[in-house]
Amino acid sequence: MVLGTIQGVMFLLIFRYVFGGAIGSGGLSYVNFLVPGFITTGILFTGMGAATAVAEDLEQGFVDRLRSLPIPRTSVLAGRAIADTAMATWSAAISVGVGFLVGFRLHGSVGQALEAFALLIVFAFAFEWLFVLLGMLAGNAQAAQGMALLVFPWTFISSAFVPVQTMPGWMQAIANHQPVTFMVDAVRALTQGQAAQAVLGHSASYYVTRSLLWSIALVAVFAPLAVARFRRG
Repeated sequence: MVLGTIQGVMFLLIFRYVFGGAIGSGGLSYVNFLVPGFITTGILFTGMGAATAVAEDLEQGFVDRLRSLPIPRTSVLAGRAIADTAMATWSAAISVGVGFLVGFRLHGSVGQALEAFALLIVFAFAFEWLFVLLGMLAGNAQAAQGMALLVFPWTFISSAFVPVQTMPGWMQAIANHQPVTFMVDAVRALTQGQAAQAVLGHSASYYVTRSLLWSIALVAVFAPLAVARFRRG
């Protein structure tokens, strides 16, 4: 928990003060553009550890001991997903606090800000199932870490750190239709109000609806696959 928190704070400070003066973000100051994107993608960085942890549990025999108990098979993986979601929530809360310290400000209502944070928890839970599945498939911790890193580029091919309009045309097509962009823009629209919605081109409800649909899809696809893999193990 400590190392993950320190790492998140360090990268937020780097993006804020190293890249902040070089990147234009339309009608938003870069810190107000960056922090929602950083916190949202931080959910993925925190979740990557779940893949390694699941692989370690399998490799060291811990999961075999759980299989011998009279408990539902889904409870083992659900427990992991919920615990790691709690870790991601803690990390996101710390990042929010640091964001305010480096100049981030709300331009939406407090209710919208709370809604944005609730969305972050939903996103964390959805992506946890992807990382749990990768851990189940990897076989060992090193392979799991490498497989989890394959998710890393999607945080950059999104609207998290730069406006999508600044990317090459073919990359814009990818960035505009992948879940991370919808999730980032949902948090950004809720926390930055009308200014963000003018820059993004749609209302907050547009991004919230699509990010929730993506979250449901991620759980619907990866949770059954993870449970099936667990049962075959």
